[in-house]
Amino acid sequence: MTIRTTLCASVTVTVIGLTALAPPAAAIPPHPEQLVFPRLDFAPPMPAEYRRTLPSGVPVYLMPSHEFPLVTISFAFRGGEYLEDASEAGLASALGSQMRRGGTMLTGAEEMDERFDFLAANVSSSVGADQSGARINCLVSNFDEAFRLFMEMVRGPGFDEERLRVYKDQTIEELKQRNDFPMSVAMMNMGHLMFGDDHYAGRQPTQATIEAITPERLRAMHARIFHPGNLIISATGDFEPDELMRMLEKAIQGWPRGETAGDPPAPDVERVPGLYHADVNQEDLPQGTTLMLTEAITRDHPDAIPFRVMNDILGGGGFTSRITNRVRSDEGLAYSAQSFFQPQVYFPGVFGAFFQSKNRTVALATKIIIEEIERIRAEPVDDEELSVAKNGLIESLPKQFASKDDCLRRFVGDEMTRRDPTYWQSYRDRVRAVGQSDVQRVAHTYLGGDRLMILVVGDWEEIYEGDLEGRASMNDFFNGNVQHIPMRDPLTLEPMSN
Repeated sequence: MTIRTTLCASVTVTVIGLTALAPPAAAIPPHPEQLVFPRLDFAPPMPAEYRRTLPSGVPVYLMPSHEFPLVTISFAFRGGEYLEDASEAGLASALGSQMRRGGTMLTGAEEMDERFDFLAANVSSSVGADQSGARINCLVSNFDEAFRLFMEMVRGPGFDEERLRVYKDQTIEELKQRNDFPMSVAMMNMGHLMFGDDHYAGRQPTQATIEAITPERLRAMHARIFHPGNLIISATGDFEPDELMRMLEKAIQGWPRGETAGDPPAPDVERVPGLYHADVNQEDLPQGTTLMLTEAITRDHPDAIPFRVMNDILGGGGFTSRITNRVRSDEGLAYSAQSFFQPQVYFPGVFGAFFQSKNRTVALATKIIIEEIERIRAEPVDDEELSVAKNGLIESLPKQFASKDDCLRRFVGDEMTRRDPTYWQSYRDRVRAVGQSDVQRVAHTYLGGDRLMILVVGDWEEIYEGDLEGRASMNDFFNGNVQHIPMRDPLTLEPMSN
């Protein structure tokens, strides 16, 4: 049995049945390390080869695939949560939910559910931080009818009031619990420290902003995002490209082309290094949750690739990374300890480290991570570390394009964010070019223990004392000067009195 699978980048992988797979005994090497595998030649696909434009000006990426009688069409729209006013926190998320759940202007919510179910059509909608979308997957035999209903949903959602009421009630119940879990408290305060409460990346909904959501407000937000001026379409499946292009143009005929959404704003917040503590609504909590944060760089900054390599060596590369080895493997202080790099497209992102440890060992784990940050700033990394990190980034590149869906998401996302179309063609060469001096340079330029915001969530009295052996205490950081962030009322976000 032989199965041939053709990937989107013109790479063909052949899988041979097990009976034909076993080599003769003489061909089996004495040790697995001596196995030799054929070279995988992979060239990232060029978006231009799959890009078309509708007469109305909407870009379309097409990758036909005739293996199965299915069609998937995705509509991606520029615009998202950043278009909310500060008083509308939660409106965009509600829009993403209720477009699919709330019926259309012509078809009731229950009827729409029943029709999509009958047609075996998988339909979804979403609104994210800076992009929104709608997607349909269905059988070719049902496609015409399912797609008509899909377009009815995208162009004229109904926002059923009873479905909206249920959504609002469920959301408010979830808000009531956000002080109950250390990680939710940590993430809420991370947004506050890094982006500020008024920026969309740090903004949180309240009971008042959720209750203020109405069908009228949803329609107003929908009109700002869901229109051809913000739209990029992608499609894969069993279709003929020219026929599909005609159908897509007909589907968006008469749909007013609104104003293209602008870029998301940068945060306007002063990021003050220091030691911060927040409580959680739990008694006798045995562990402290710690985030160590600082400003990083943008996604396409010239230093972004050396930064990724540096982060993999420091703490982002799993069990091969320094932070994981020292905090988890050597000291046994945390099950998971790692660093992370979250770049943003339109403004500098976040570099940080994360761990959860017993209260008395939080200070020691923090001290070790800072030691590793300072070491990678002060000393060149060794050849093996550098090779492992670079090879990991290089060899994982084909995963970015592992399926036609993956390819289309990459093409659409890159065009939406105006990334250089040749970015992926030169990616591996730019990773290979990263040297020891580059890793040390970016670490020295962007990191440092004195630049960190150390946020600890948990029992401060016990955490502050440090480990029983006296190797570290929270007094070791910023002279022990801690800013206690008051717990906020989960529904209003107003500071609660002690």
